[in-house]
Amino acid sequence: MTENKGIGRRMPVAPLKLIVLDSFKEMGKRIDEYIVDMRQDYLYPDPTIQPADTYLLGSRCPRFGSGESKGEILGSIRGVDLFIMADVCNHSMSYKINGMTHYMSPDDHFQDIKRIIAAANGKAKRVNVITPFLYESRQHKRELRESLDAAMGLQELVAMGVTNIITFDAHDPRVVNAIPIDGFESFSAYYQFMIAIFNAVPDIRVNPQELMIISPDEGAMGRAVYLANVLGVDMGMFYKRRDYTRLVNGRNPIIAHEFLGSDLKDKDVIVVDDMISSGDSMLDVCRQLKERGAARIIICATFGLFTNGMKVFDEYYEKGMFHKLITTNLVYQDPELLSRPYYETADMAKYLALIIDSLNHSKPISQTIDPSERIHNLLREQTVKNLMHI
Repeated sequence: MTENKGIGRRMPVAPLKLIVLDSFKEMGKRIDEYIVDMRQDYLYPDPTIQPADTYLLGSRCPRFGSGESKGEILGSIRGVDLFIMADVCNHSMSYKINGMTHYMSPDDHFQDIKRIIAAANGKAKRVNVITPFLYESRQHKRELRESLDAAMGLQELVAMGVTNIITFDAHDPRVVNAIPIDGFESFSAYYQFMIAIFNAVPDIRVNPQELMIISPDEGAMGRAVYLANVLGVDMGMFYKRRDYTRLVNGRNPIIAHEFLGSDLKDKDVIVVDDMISSGDSMLDVCRQLKERGAARIIICATFGLFTNGMKVFDEYYEKGMFHKLITTNLVYQDPELLSRPYYETADMAKYLALIIDSLNHSKPISQTIDPSERIHNLLREQTVKNLMHI
């Protein structure tokens, strides 16, 4: 690993420890392995600092028969730089109340994070929380008499002594206004998406005549603009035309997706968004892109929640409405999803390891993980491969 070469000449803020809740256990193990690997070659000014075999520290949140719980840390954390990691969207985990099984909701996972922070009891030098999917980030603004759950969650963490909150593709990054003078970072997966795309579609051509980036709605436009500019291709967008005269499940229903952009005929298309929930809106966008003559459609979303299952995606794939579906492993991936022939994973373990390592050394993160330069290097490699196959 050379991405953080030279960082070992900086002293860490404090000894590093990782507490990975069960909801994020497999990813946590891989992140730890990357950090152990990259630190083998570090040359610290203080020769007493030695690389560790692991930075993981055990924890648990056992429950009483009533469903109540507590957090326990299984080791010393005095004076350490503590990183707590959890996946608040992991719906596969369960617990029992009065002998009945209950599956964990985001609220349950968030409470476990707070329990571990409380168990730390002020002993750590610094506490950092990594929740790739920001807790309650979909309720980020008030339209009627509504709670602002994301803002309250962030303020709770800060009030408990958390120094840095790390997340990915916050549904609305302006949620940081809830804690304007505290540490909050929202990262994206552009580089990892491009790696996955080039692996899954090796013959894709990145030029304005053959490729276009699409935003499925107004909220994702910033992501599409960035990726289109870095790749040097055009972008288009859909906006949701809603019926503002009525409410359905608390929201104004979508009447149609209207398209703004240049000709799509025979172009490959990358549709980029922060999440797929049920997938209905995304698949409707794919249908409309096909009606406008698009060639291969590649769907990229940071978080694949698939709340209504995979059946509708299977149907659309069989009809040729999209070519590949790519999401990250930042949230729980159901085995049913991983078995699909059209699905690819954008692996984020190494990226998270670099973020943690940089923060632990107080190194500017942008110097380590700026996606623009990495994507340009990737494009040059892809261009060489394409030329070799002409």
